[in-house]
Amino acid sequence: MDCAVFHDYFGAIGGGEKVAVAIAQTLGADIITTDTDSFERIGSGLVVKSLGKTPKVPPLKQISAVHKFSSCNFTDEYDLFIFSGNWAHHAAGTHHPNIWYCHTPVRAFYDLYDTFLHRQHFLRRQAFTLWASRYRRLDLRAVTHVDRMVTNSKNTLGRIRTYYRREADIIYPPVDTSVFSCREYGDFWLSVNRLYPEKRIELQIESFRCLPDEKLCIVGGYAEGDHAGVYAGRLMDHLPPNVTILGEVPEARLLDLYSRCRGLVCTALDEDFGMTPIEAMAAGKPVVAVNEGGFRETVTEETGMLVSADTRSIVPALMAVSDNPGRYQTACLARAREFDRSVFDEKIWNVVHEVI
Repeated sequence: MDCAVFHDYFGAIGGGEKVAVAIAQTLGADIITTDTDSFERIGSGLVVKSLGKTPKVPPLKQISAVHKFSSCNFTDEYDLFIFSGNWAHHAAGTHHPNIWYCHTPVRAFYDLYDTFLHRQHFLRRQAFTLWASRYRRLDLRAVTHVDRMVTNSKNTLGRIRTYYRREADIIYPPVDTSVFSCREYGDFWLSVNRLYPEKRIELQIESFRCLPDEKLCIVGGYAEGDHAGVYAGRLMDHLPPNVTILGEVPEARLLDLYSRCRGLVCTALDEDFGMTPIEAMAAGKPVVAVNEGGFRETVTEETGMLVSADTRSIVPALMAVSDNPGRYQTACLARAREFDRSVFDEKIWNVVHEVI
């Protein structure tokens, strides 16, 4: 069986990119995408085919991706097609049988539409309204051509039911727990996320501004043409001395940071799933996360703390966990194993066998 995995683009590396690569590795599939800037960092050994680069200006980047996927044709080359991301499923009209691993319905079109709208200045707001209206219709049309849907959490399944009126199998994203280790509980906390407004990284920064004796290292970047450039720039201004933004780092460096941190802090707005808490737990590290979205499906009292999305709640939680982070280690390691790569591989193959 020849299989292809379509993914939007490989710019900043996040959970979606890792899942796309994991599916391709599991099925022995080729990757079909647009931008390949960061592909080699996580897709070594896989065959990648590019549909061409996208403009680095939103929403032209997203519009270009939709056009490239909706107009491509690989029906004579593969027996099964997997879509991953927000735009790749626009290829569903001509590529069957297919499966869409839906990380989330496009949040700017649906649950976060008002949030995105009010971030824009007046003229940009009019343009955003037109774009969202037009491409929301195209998105809904593309979904009608999807044969089978898979998603990453109960949280995202709720959105799929609300906006698409579809059902989906839940297959949690995989973490290769074998590559993580716990060297020590060092003198810094870790944050791993794209530098996007939805991640609410300013909450982390302000919380550590209140904790001058604690340190925070923030790992993550953003892709050119995403909506996050201005936000990322603002984060860099007026950082307290105990907060460092490292940007994107090589995988070996990230594994080292996980192995030496005291714990992980997560503040994303209604996160789809969130792989980073599982990665931290695989290193035996506790997690302080906001009590929203996918974090509710992974973080327990034994592995960390779920708190309200404000500094008044985050600060005391960080202090309480930091007092003795090692007490969470056994439970964290056990919890991470529930999301191991082997579990993911088996469930993906089960769905593939049903579809073909």
